Amino acid sequence: MSEFIRIPFGYLLDFLYQFTSNYGLALILFSLLVKLILLPFSAKSKKSMMQMSRMAPLTQAIQQKYPNDPQKANMEISKIYKEEGVSMFGGCLWSLLPLFIIFPLFYVIREPLVYVLHYTKDQAAQMVTLVKGLSPEIFSGNSYYDQVALAPHLHEFAEQIKASMPELADKAIHSLNFQFLGVNLGQIPDFKFWAWEAFSWNKLGGLLLPILSAGSQVLTMVVSQKLNSSVTTDKDGNLDNEAAKNANKTANTMMWIMPLISLWIGFTYPCSLSLYWMSQGVFGMAQDAILTKKYRKLYDAEDSIKRRIAAEKAELEAERERQRAKRREENPNGIVENTSKKKLQRQQQILKEHEIAENKKANAPEKEDDSLSGIPERPYCKGRAYVADRYKRSTSDDIEE
Repeated sequence: MSEFIRIPFGYLLDFLYQFTSNYGLALILFSLLVKLILLPFSAKSKKSMMQMSRMAPLTQAIQQKYPNDPQKANMEISKIYKEEGVSMFGGCLWSLLPLFIIFPLFYVIREPLVYVLHYTKDQAAQMVTLVKGLSPEIFSGNSYYDQVALAPHLHEFAEQIKASMPELADKAIHSLNFQFLGVNLGQIPDFKFWAWEAFSWNKLGGLLLPILSAGSQVLTMVVSQKLNSSVTTDKDGNLDNEAAKNANKTANTMMWIMPLISLWIGFTYPCSLSLYWMSQGVFGMAQDAILTKKYRKLYDAEDSIKRRIAAEKAELEAERERQRAKRREENPNGIVENTSKKKLQRQQQILKEHEIAENKKANAPEKEDDSLSGIPERPYCKGRAYVADRYKRSTSDDIEE
């Protein structure tokens, strides 16, 4: 399965090397092509990460709601992610794809005679053995990179190789030029600069490449976090910097893992791998910016609607508060008439009934007052034995009588 990936990589790198006549430029173009091939997967990863950043305020609200029950909080968060179609691991899984590219590429770089110059493994081994016997000084102590050490000098031993290997007698034997901006991309960087016998740009460039590679990874992660945070908004569509900051804390670990891996690989493998990874970081930043601009159009439209709805609610609440303030000003004691709809309807009904009763009374014919009390509407209000003068006060005329 690994050969299925390595062989096409080798032919592609060979084509780019023939096209540019420069191994470093070939690796940079190779890195660009890898980015373009993986663009659909990178787009899915970017969209997933932006969705998770966008939902950060909601997930943090759930965590605050269940501070003592993380299991319940995780269940609620998973439920919301499922409803929104967000994968919790989608962003991380797709972002790991470049690692599955760099390992096959490492074999292509480590064995250029096999994968770039297309000799068989047996032929490459015979060439290494032959040249080691003729000029052992061109090889380092690490036999793991014998093909890398031999590739730039292959043309120097073309005659001996053809004489020793008749099947190659009619084939042209070419070397690979690993020089790029004065740096040998086939060398293993030496970070022990204090032990260098002599200072040279080649050694300094080899030292800087792994550092620049790791630095590009850090910068890529920082830029990606800032771009993702630009879509972290609250329920009203406003930027929520606090939620974005808290969400990025969980990504800080990943931000340092990849650069450390890049730094370790840079000082363990040939410089060409560091150049490839540094190119990946630079192209990754450009890709992040393009994808963020694409998806932000959708999110900006959503936030615009949220802000409009929030503004309408705020305006309505302000009008209600103005009306309440007006009523308080008109009635500072706080005693207000019940003006509910049902109460008003009841009052209108009572007034109407009273008006009807008054009209009936006014239009009714007059009757002789034969009530016991002398009050037609209340004939018994004074009782049957009522005597009007029972408690009348005596006057002087009454006494004389």
